[in-house]
Amino acid sequence: MQLKVLALNSSLRQDGESRTELMLTHLVKGMRDAGAEVEVVNLREKEINYCMGCFSCDTITPGQCIIQDDMSRELYPKWLASDLCIYATPLFHWTMNAPMKAFIERTWPVMQPFFVKSDNGRWVHPPRHESPKAVVLSVAGFSEDWIFASLSNYANFLWGRNGKLVAEIYRPGAMFMTSLDPEKLADILGATEQAGRELAMENRVLPETLARAQQPVADLETVAKAANMFWQTCIDEGVNPKAFNERIRIPRPHSLEDYLFLMQLAFSAKNAGDAKAIVQFEFTGEVTGDCHIVVDNGKMQTNIGKAAQPNAIFRAPFELWMDIASGKANAIQMFMAGKCSAEGDLPLLMRMSQWFGLSPS
Repeated sequence: MQLKVLALNSSLRQDGESRTELMLTHLVKGMRDAGAEVEVVNLREKEINYCMGCFSCDTITPGQCIIQDDMSRELYPKWLASDLCIYATPLFHWTMNAPMKAFIERTWPVMQPFFVKSDNGRWVHPPRHESPKAVVLSVAGFSEDWIFASLSNYANFLWGRNGKLVAEIYRPGAMFMTSLDPEKLADILGATEQAGRELAMENRVLPETLARAQQPVADLETVAKAANMFWQTCIDEGVNPKAFNERIRIPRPHSLEDYLFLMQLAFSAKNAGDAKAIVQFEFTGEVTGDCHIVVDNGKMQTNIGKAAQPNAIFRAPFELWMDIASGKANAIQMFMAGKCSAEGDLPLLMRMSQWFGLSPS
């Protein structure tokens, strides 16, 4: 019998911004590949009013909510008819966001108002209908698993105590997902697809699959430093994260150490290939000093100070070089205008930009 799945996406972000949607898309792909029938619903597109606590669904129209909206007319019947429901939500203030909570509260008609003693001796409301099993999927910018503790506690109380909770998939460090090394990102998303296949075929997610889907994006010190630079740049530029990604692209360093840290993060061993080069930077302006990088067969070392025998030397005001790196200024125009200079292997500038995924323009 084909598994019938309702996948709820409560993220309000669109246009490729939503990491919740990214993870859900791959989970759903795996389920569909394994033969499940999956309908994805974006809650942001639906009218779901708040539960009023009127108890009309208990007494006046038993099992039916009196509020006439997309929840009562469309979503609640689909939810009841599903074998499995995926609750995909970004982590807002340590738990699910408001659209998902509103949806869950509106499923109250599935219960009866009476009090009965369960097998474990607790008093509960008996179900009016069989509710679908549950999978909880969530993402957060924080990079440690503990951040999902409140959501997990709620999920286990709501569905776990009744044996309905099939899996919890939590993706910490999600704000850095699309900035990851392509191979690591592919492994995370591939594991998420595999989790979907396992859910559809075995009604579970194997521990090794879950570990891959939830693997750390980087060590926590690195993540924290990069995140703090990102947020400070957003504050300094007066932009939100979406505008940052569209216009600025990289955090703004304020020291040589931060500059080299960002270069190390952005360096692509694949793009560098077998390149060998020593590149020196001599900065003036708001940050004054020298530093250099050593690239050798897909590896890079960073150092403060001058290099013994650099292949190329670039000289520029620090703030101008950062404008070039972020795309605010055109490198070729700045060189032609004499605002920065170089000596040695000048074509190295063009090649070097590829090592860091930047445009030389």
